[in-house]
Amino acid sequence: MIHQNVFHNDTLQPIEKARLSPGQAGLICGWGIFTTLRISRGEAFAYERHWRRLEKDATVTRIPMPYTAAKVRVHLHEVIRANKVTEGCARIYFVYNSVGYWQSAERHPQADLIIYSAGLPEHREVVRLALREQGRHAASPMAGVKTISWLNNVWAVAEANKEGYDEVVMLNERGEVAECTSANIFAVKNAKILTPPLNSGCLEGVTRGILMEIAPEAGLPVVEQALRPEDLYSAEEVFISSTNRNLVHVSEIAGHAIPAPGPVCDRLNQLFDAYVEEYVSRRLASAAR
Repeated sequence: MIHQNVFHNDTLQPIEKARLSPGQAGLICGWGIFTTLRISRGEAFAYERHWRRLEKDATVTRIPMPYTAAKVRVHLHEVIRANKVTEGCARIYFVYNSVGYWQSAERHPQADLIIYSAGLPEHREVVRLALREQGRHAASPMAGVKTISWLNNVWAVAEANKEGYDEVVMLNERGEVAECTSANIFAVKNAKILTPPLNSGCLEGVTRGILMEIAPEAGLPVVEQALRPEDLYSAEEVFISSTNRNLVHVSEIAGHAIPAPGPVCDRLNQLFDAYVEEYVSRRLASAAR
């Protein structure tokens, strides 16, 4: 559930007073980008990484970014304080308004900035995944861009939920594993952690990137390589990662049982929690000076 206070363009206000217009063409056609951040002890975890991805996605989608990273961080923490968020999550959106024919005569900025917060969504510690062909288009110039055009993802999850699954493994046009609808995916085989490369069409997840840095330091090598569904079915462990869920065990993929819970996922969760704690402690100590 979204919290009461939101930031829209230049104003922090109650959500019922924030107005988005039918004449904002980017809103109607889905021309926008966003990121979801974890809030821990009132601090926006890994903000710098999220901002770098926003800048990259803005360049690809040609969305103007009239704000600096520092300014948006200030506004984000206004939202966090106003909503008294200690543990939760937040979203930052940029919606492009100057596009297409179906615009209104209202004056509005080229791109809207929208920031809101929410509690952490509930999730299971062990999940079951469905499988969907043609879920990602790796050759698309929009591959790996986190846009507000999210129908493909929420529709795929809704269809999977009807069959009792929690998430969906999305295959690309080559039949390779790309990712889940809102999570990256990993398989453990022969003492290595395997994950699809970015050219599979997957999102360059923030949690994914951190795991690829900290796992080798603990003697757990991570290898990017093309994976087929069969590689997941025969894995010793499979787990998924996302901002709101950290790492989650997978027990089944499209009717194929996977050993779960697994020791590698548990160990990485410990390492990730320690990384979050160190980051947040450092930020809070810096702010207290």
